[in-house]
Amino acid sequence: MQTMRQSWTDERLDDFRAETAQRFDAVDKRFDAVEKRFETVDKRFETVEDKMLAGFERLDAKMDALQRTLMQTGGGIIATLIAGIVTALVTQL
Repeated sequence: MQTMRQSWTDERLDDFRAETAQRFDAVDKRFDAVEKRFETVDKRFETVEDKMLAGFERLDAKMDALQRTLMQTGGGIIATLIAGIVTALVTQL
């Protein structure tokens, strides 16, 4: 049984090395293309993030307005109840 080195001539090893280098060059080019695509994706995510933040700001403003309305309505109901109780007590005396 021959060893690997005996069956591969120097010329064949040189060819293998050149082909391997060529394949790695092709892989590098593909990675460059992937990196460019990721740059595009990053820009799109920035746009989406900006839109989300704007939407959350609008939602926060609406929630603040709702909370203010609920507090005013609750305060009005409490004031009305107190006025009714005071009126009932005054008329019973």
